[in-house]
Amino acid sequence: MRAASPPTHMHTNYYFLRQLAPALTQQLVGYSVVTCFSQEKDELVVGLTNGIQEFWLKAQLAAAGPMLALPESFHRARQNSVDLLPELLGQVVMEVAAWPNDRVLQLTFTNGATLLFKLYSTQPNAVFRVAPEAEAELFHQRYTADAELRPTPVAADALEKAPPAANPLKAYPSLGDLALAYLRTRDYDPAPIETKWKLVREVVRELEQPAAFYITLLDGRTRLSLLPVGEVEQPLPAADPIGALRRFVPLLLNRRAYEAELRQLRQTLEKRADEAATSAQHARRRLHALENTVGYRQTADLIMAHLSQIPAGAAQVEVVDFYQDNQPRVIKLKPAETPQRTAQNLYRKAKNQQLEIRELSARAERRESEALWSLERLEELEALPAGDLRALRQWRKQHGLDPATVAKAAQELPFKVFEDSGFTILVGRNAQNNDLLTQRYAHKDDLWLHAKDVTGSHVVIRHRSGHSVPEPVLERAAQLAAWYSRRKNDSLCPVTYTPKKFVRKPKGAIAGQVVVERENVLLVVPANPFERNGVA
Repeated sequence: MRAASPPTHMHTNYYFLRQLAPALTQQLVGYSVVTCFSQEKDELVVGLTNGIQEFWLKAQLAAAGPMLALPESFHRARQNSVDLLPELLGQVVMEVAAWPNDRVLQLTFTNGATLLFKLYSTQPNAVFRVAPEAEAELFHQRYTADAELRPTPVAADALEKAPPAANPLKAYPSLGDLALAYLRTRDYDPAPIETKWKLVREVVRELEQPAAFYITLLDGRTRLSLLPVGEVEQPLPAADPIGALRRFVPLLLNRRAYEAELRQLRQTLEKRADEAATSAQHARRRLHALENTVGYRQTADLIMAHLSQIPAGAAQVEVVDFYQDNQPRVIKLKPAETPQRTAQNLYRKAKNQQLEIRELSARAERRESEALWSLERLEELEALPAGDLRALRQWRKQHGLDPATVAKAAQELPFKVFEDSGFTILVGRNAQNNDLLTQRYAHKDDLWLHAKDVTGSHVVIRHRSGHSVPEPVLERAAQLAAWYSRRKNDSLCPVTYTPKKFVRKPKGAIAGQVVVERENVLLVVPANPFERNGVA
């Protein structure tokens, strides 16, 4: 007996295959193989016909767990589809059998060819031999040991001779976790060894002659069981294992997709809420610091009010601060600079400081609104009908939360690619690449951005028909333009943005150089806001 690890899925367990094999034999005797191909990773599809009806067998042979499906119809893709096992074509089915106490389903053909589906929870495979002694063709060629895969004969009285003190579960390694869960509902764990042997043999008889198949929920997972264990959702006739598999697999795939997409949406919204709240908090802290420290304008006013008291070339001056109850205050000066020039520079800084305060206030409000929006969507998400994949996808599309296509876009486009709330942001990599982006790829209605008055990457937000660019998306794109420029290390950076139709390249201009005819300016903190999402 092969000492394999307990199966993950009962539909690939020996006891289910034991029921499935004779049903497949009855269905497929005389059917011939007309196609064998793969159009997805780790997938093997076999199509058979008797000249009147067709029958499809689809095996998903992924290391994360195998799956056997019997779809009633199958449409082969025109692209990314590869023919496999050419000598399998034309083979006529004689019998389908399950290997004893194993997870291997074998199709035997009239001329002696065999096709094995090794449905182990790790290293699953398909093995084809055109004749009993012929060389094996492996679906997963890296599992070379499968070329020698053979059934292990089991003596009829082997289990009866097992020592009475032995663990009965080790004597029946094909039982799996569902059978163990069922045994535990019958007080298996505290039972004496004799009772354990009795209980296990009773369960084995139930598995060999099931009263029904059951679609059940156990530990939050949808399972196909030969035993009434867990939260049974639907019993299915024991006489129709093919029908049971056809009912179970689409349901399982639908629920897996739902759970994966629900988890992805929840993570996306939680991350957005966290990032927006953190950004708003940082903006509020900076705003508080600016509003509660002596401003440049006050210092400039004090210098101008005390000009007559400041000797030429002074490094500092003590003045009466009429902003602070006439308290004395020392102001540092530049000896090589006139006090008037120092005051002028401080007034300029004060103007920029006021711009920064307004920008920080607006950013904090935007980011707080964005955090609130994400939290409200999380509440809505939890209230959606459980398990309804269609409703989930409609809701996701309605709120612009479709899964990012960054990887695909990055493969197709020669630029840095970011996805944000359904908008694609492209960033040039160098001067020549900037030209390619702005002159060849950008559409006239796309939004074009660039750090003002310095060299840097061209940034384009792709236009979406019927959708204006939201302020948070514009801000993050502007942050990218600042980040990929010579102002990267500045505390603030002005960024020009305008529709691409107002950007032109003069004749004879160097690579990356353009003229902007109409512009708006946004002041941002240079950053790559997508770094936490694993995009560089």
